[in-house]
Amino acid sequence: MLIRRLRFPKTLFTCSIASDVRIQHYDVIVVGGGHAGTEAVAAASRVGAKTVLITQKIQTIGVLSCNPSLGGVGKGHLVKEIDALDGVMGRAGDWAGIHFSILNRSKGPAVWGPRAQLDRQRYKDFVQVPFSLYYKKLLSTPRVTILEGSVQDLLITLADPEKPGKHKVYGIRLAHGGEIHSRSVVLTTGTFLSGALFMGQNTSPGGRMGDPPSCAGLSNTLKEVLGLRIGRLRTGTPPRIIKNTIDFSLTDIRLPDSSPTPFSFINTSTHCKPEEQLPCYLTYTTPGVEKVVKDSSHLNSHIQQDTKGPRYCPSIESKVLRFPGRQHQVWLEPEGLTSDLMYPQGLSMTMSPEKQLCLIREIPGLQRAKIHTPGYGVQYDFVCPTQLFPWLEVKITQGLFLAGQINGTTGYEEAAAQGLWAGINAGRTSLSMPPLSLSRTQSYIGVLIDDLVGRGVTEPYRMFTSRAEFRTSLRPDNADLRLTLRGFEEVGCVSEQRYNETLRVQAGLNEALSALQSISLSAARWRDKLGDVNITLYRPHCDKQRREMERMQVEESLSLPQDIDYLTLPVSLSQEVREILDAMRPSTLGAATRLPGITPAAIVHLFNYVHRNKHRTNGKTGV
Repeated sequence: MLIRRLRFPKTLFTCSIASDVRIQHYDVIVVGGGHAGTEAVAAASRVGAKTVLITQKIQTIGVLSCNPSLGGVGKGHLVKEIDALDGVMGRAGDWAGIHFSILNRSKGPAVWGPRAQLDRQRYKDFVQVPFSLYYKKLLSTPRVTILEGSVQDLLITLADPEKPGKHKVYGIRLAHGGEIHSRSVVLTTGTFLSGALFMGQNTSPGGRMGDPPSCAGLSNTLKEVLGLRIGRLRTGTPPRIIKNTIDFSLTDIRLPDSSPTPFSFINTSTHCKPEEQLPCYLTYTTPGVEKVVKDSSHLNSHIQQDTKGPRYCPSIESKVLRFPGRQHQVWLEPEGLTSDLMYPQGLSMTMSPEKQLCLIREIPGLQRAKIHTPGYGVQYDFVCPTQLFPWLEVKITQGLFLAGQINGTTGYEEAAAQGLWAGINAGRTSLSMPPLSLSRTQSYIGVLIDDLVGRGVTEPYRMFTSRAEFRTSLRPDNADLRLTLRGFEEVGCVSEQRYNETLRVQAGLNEALSALQSISLSAARWRDKLGDVNITLYRPHCDKQRREMERMQVEESLSLPQDIDYLTLPVSLSQEVREILDAMRPSTLGAATRLPGITPAAIVHLFNYVHRNKHRTNGKTGV
């Protein structure tokens, strides 16, 4: 076996890259090296599991496949929570950021959105290349192997030979025939699961331009062997435009914050100095753009299909056809400090390259623009996420975890959040520790996962602050206080150094609060003393939400056994309610309350039944 050593910066571990593998044994196998896979392999390693990451190309680990940005409203909350649990993404964003801003700053801090434009090369380098000996002790822990290869299929067997119907996974088979065995497998296939690329009337297999799709055998096993419900989704990316062909004088400049705010709680500054940050530019579509779209729609096979695409970042074709006569924003974003390319946010398109050039030249500032790389569409398989437990394990297959776009989400941040939690639980399961779930009362990651496994998706899921009932309490600024201590004490995924730093911050905040609470002034007097400082009186709202959260946590803590036969349950439930419960099989009473069609009376009957029969949780606990 040929092996070379690779150090990852400030992030993961020391890795062995194996070029020839027959049969090896690991605690956890992670398939896919995107944002979900990176966080999964790091998290599994942090909880103590010997882990292997399998990716088709090692050099694409850490690649920003679409937009060169991170965070935003809702998404920024996820990045802060990933970092609070010692994940990779926040630190990588601080290293690679070239334009930092806090969105919604004029509103309350609960809906602030930390965001940054990124240097593509720097972001990838942070994940792949060492910059610091800060994590020397962790880096020297040989718990992770990175393997370049293609996964042909899962290795599965019956969980109990006497009870057909439930499987367990024990590894994967590689395309060249080798096998790798493990106790847990995490699939983070992104858009590569039976992926297809679309440009005009041309279609080709692939999950990203230049990269082949995942083996069709994997999708077939999920569907035909395991019996999982598989759907089809689509997304797309805009063309990249050569910077020196743009007339920026015809656009509106948008400057970054003068004092960049880091994503990571352990960073006091960003790598990019304030004066080195680059601006973004805003322009708009015109009637000419609409004409190009309509005149070429019959030549665009991607938009003619009924596969669901992302509602909140649709292609320009979808926007024009759905909202004719409207003007749409186009953000021109730099791809790096030294890059000669600009990313036109808002111009995802799948028409032919010739028509793409015609379209962009109808936009102010882009009349003489040249395209470096055309945009394209992607269609891919996903697994309906209601078939997962809240710890992201497939209900009917022991040891199989799913994370990222395979669960029907869109976006780097949503993928990374799932990858982190799936990696934690895959690692814990492989080490015979009980899996954990996150409540939606405690984090945006909990909201994300609960929405997926409890309600499912009909289109790519994107995080917004409006999805969280308790967003006054779930702020980006307190993610460390909400998650880091538990991440160390209960989950086992947080370093002692980060834990101690959070304890120091918590003690300082408590001391400051005690000092403030000893002073009693009216709101008007506070404003007189503090001048122009913006004051939001959050305390009453937080107190009210805390009471509501405690009530919901009681419901969330009551587990509903997965072997309940809802169709014959001896309680007063309508046939409609029985069918919904049987199809969705919620894990907790709280999850049942959020299912469409479930009445308050049905919840009372379920509550009484579970208490009367004293069902146990079988070790599945919440954090």
